[in-house]
Amino acid sequence: MNSKHQDLTCRAARIVCLAGCLLAADRLETSVALAQAAPPLPSAPAPATVVAPPPGPLGGPGMPGQTFQSAKAVGAGALTWDQVKAKFEAANPVLKEDQLLNVDEMKAEEITAYLRPNPEFTLGEDGTQIVPHEGIWRPTSGTQVSPNFSYLHEREHKRELRLQSAKEGTQIGVFGHDDLTRSLLYNLRAAFVQTLEAKAVLDLAQADLQYYDKIIDISKARFNAGDLARIDLDRIELLRVQYEVEIENAIVNLRSQKIQLLQLLNDRTPVDQFDVTGVFDWSDSLRPLDDFHQLALASRPDLQEAMETLQQSKTNHKLAVANGSTDPTFGAWFTYNPSFTNPYAHDTLGLSVSIPLRIFDKNQGEKKRTLIDIDRSQQLTDVTTAQIFSDVDSAYEQLRSSIALLVPYRAQYRDQATRVRDTVTYAYQHGGASLMDFLNAQSDYRVVQLAYLQLIGSYMGSASQLNLAVGREVIP
Repeated sequence: MNSKHQDLTCRAARIVCLAGCLLAADRLETSVALAQAAPPLPSAPAPATVVAPPPGPLGGPGMPGQTFQSAKAVGAGALTWDQVKAKFEAANPVLKEDQLLNVDEMKAEEITAYLRPNPEFTLGEDGTQIVPHEGIWRPTSGTQVSPNFSYLHEREHKRELRLQSAKEGTQIGVFGHDDLTRSLLYNLRAAFVQTLEAKAVLDLAQADLQYYDKIIDISKARFNAGDLARIDLDRIELLRVQYEVEIENAIVNLRSQKIQLLQLLNDRTPVDQFDVTGVFDWSDSLRPLDDFHQLALASRPDLQEAMETLQQSKTNHKLAVANGSTDPTFGAWFTYNPSFTNPYAHDTLGLSVSIPLRIFDKNQGEKKRTLIDIDRSQQLTDVTTAQIFSDVDSAYEQLRSSIALLVPYRAQYRDQATRVRDTVTYAYQHGGASLMDFLNAQSDYRVVQLAYLQLIGSYMGSASQLNLAVGREVIP
């Protein structure tokens, strides 16, 4: 009996083992069939890639492209950077006010500086009899009338020096206006770049959600086929809320950046109808630092303003010296019926020259002040030059650091993140990876792609900072 009982037990165990193997094979075949029948996973390119890479193992991308320019952004109403810049320069009220105050008004002062002194006219009358004398009253018989003309002649080129000083003051105002424009254009460029970054982040969030929705569809098909537990499906579906939050945050950020850009443009266009477009990209080419130093010394308007201030100080000193010189006043007059000893001199002409006696030089303080102003202007020029070198060095280092961080992302990290995500997703669908591995792979991919976009934004911000330091656009 014991021998028969053991034989039956062994046969039952073999039957159960065989049934289990058949069931496992059936489930594996069902999973593979579902994976093949389900819609393919979308590629998750970085937002708005221009160059499509070869597909990854599950239909995801291989190495994403490098240039970002959203197709949604390229519309009839989207403004390019050149259009935004031109609109800003034409409509910004701060620039207009500064143009009127520091350029146009200074230009008008040149007219006043070059005015000649006006001649003076004096009409004199004397010799009129006002009371009778010894019974005789002839009030106008002895009246003499004398019209007098006089003119102050300015020596030592005072008018020319005043005009030169006024023109240099106008040029200082022009350079100051250019420097204000330089600073405001940096703020405008920063807002423009942040808007492009916000658009790229929104495109990335939308592409990630679209990819994840396909994952959910496949997971539901596996659940309906009995190949996925309910708790695992719930965890996958719950993770979708993070993608929705990222999209809403990206939308709010994009609208905020557009509002700031509209404020700088002094534009009342509704936010929903306003858009910008541009290449959100970077380049690893960078010119030597000395080239930017030389460009900055030749282009910075604040340095040109300081140098022009120094030149005006020298002109003002020359004017102070010239103002210390005496100016003669020439006069001429005509006298009718004069009471001279010559009884035949009925109509006479007189001339005069008036010259101040320069016993005390009342312009010594002004001469000393203008000499001090020359030294101060020279020091200001040296300080501005040192600040330019500091600005260029700092901006150059920031740009170099951004490039150093971006290079491994383009060469390695983005490709690895995409490959890891697609591989883990494929393995999870076929039972080769846990749910936690799958979720971590999705999160790592999003972190890497978002970090790459933020680094591009940092690069473009550093490029704008270098343009500001140089004084003109040297990096588009």
